[in-house]
Amino acid sequence: MTITHKHIDDIFEYDGSQIDPSWAFREFGIYGSSVITWIGPVNIIPDNLKDFADVGLEIKSDYMVNFICEFFDQQPPNIRIAYLRQRLLVMIFREILFEYGVSTTREGDDIFVDGSKLSISIASISLSSSKIHFALNLEDKGTPSDVETIGLYDIRLNGQQVFNESNLMELIDKTVSRFIDELETIENDISKTKVL
Repeated sequence: MTITHKHIDDIFEYDGSQIDPSWAFREFGIYGSSVITWIGPVNIIPDNLKDFADVGLEIKSDYMVNFICEFFDQQPPNIRIAYLRQRLLVMIFREILFEYGVSTTREGDDIFVDGSKLSISIASISLSSSKIHFALNLEDKGTPSDVETIGLYDIRLNGQQVFNESNLMELIDKTVSRFIDELETIENDISKTKVL
């Protein structure tokens, strides 16, 4: 499976519509499976909520790194595999944070730093593809007042800021590269494994 990564330099809002099928093709002309990343606010309107547990909740932040993943390799799409891939992405990101010296905890698909929520995520499927949205606060601003949150730029070790504008793209690229590599490695392992 070939997966294309494109980082969009323009800042725009994630409102939930970007998880619609073939969004990367319609917006950027990208065929096939892809990971699209960009920086921008999140404010998911009620009509675009995909998680029944989130109905009536505010999901918003002023400043986030967004990842939209879409896969066309399974027909029909399998929501269980979509969620397994989502968890794989979350755990890869946690692994990378650990390499920077940042300790985290995980509850399902949510990442926490010092008890404060760093990320949001959802997985779903359409008739033709599976989709994942994964996003990380950059700053603790504009988030719901009833949720304690933290941003990547808020994380400090020994009084020093760990992430900033100069190393953010490195973090994004490293995460996407490892995620794509894991998925492609799985495909390669399947192709060379003798079935029982």
